[in-house]
Amino acid sequence: MIELKTNLDGKKSLFGDACKVLGEHDISMGGNWDFDRGNFDTILNQDGGESIYLRLPFDVVDGMLDEDNAMISFRTPFIIKHVVNIGLDNEDSPVLAAAGLDQFQTPTDKDAPIVYDEKWVIEGEERIAKFSDHPIFIAPFV
Repeated sequence: MIELKTNLDGKKSLFGDACKVLGEHDISMGGNWDFDRGNFDTILNQDGGESIYLRLPFDVVDGMLDEDNAMISFRTPFIIKHVVNIGLDNEDSPVLAAAGLDQFQTPTDKDAPIVYDEKWVIEGEERIAKFSDHPIFIAPFV
């Protein structure tokens, strides 16, 4: 994991507004969320079973995440690399496979080492700079 230095950290937004603006930049809600926190993700690079993600974590500070008017506060964005097993999963259930429920495998390494550190830092920070000054993102009061 590589933390990024951006002006998004600490900014707040309504969840629905953030989804709309980030969606315009191909960044969507990640699957691992709860009613009080979550992540927005985008893939920066995918090569075989390796994926480099830009992740924008946030906390819900008012309301619940399933509501567009929930207020969220962004934490420090970071780059992460997932490595998945492209071959057959030896622990697959034949019942789940027959039912089509084993569509996604768990990454074999959720935080694999990233070879091109500087390249991904630059790309991630540039992607965030394209939207982080949008008026829906409110800077924290000092």
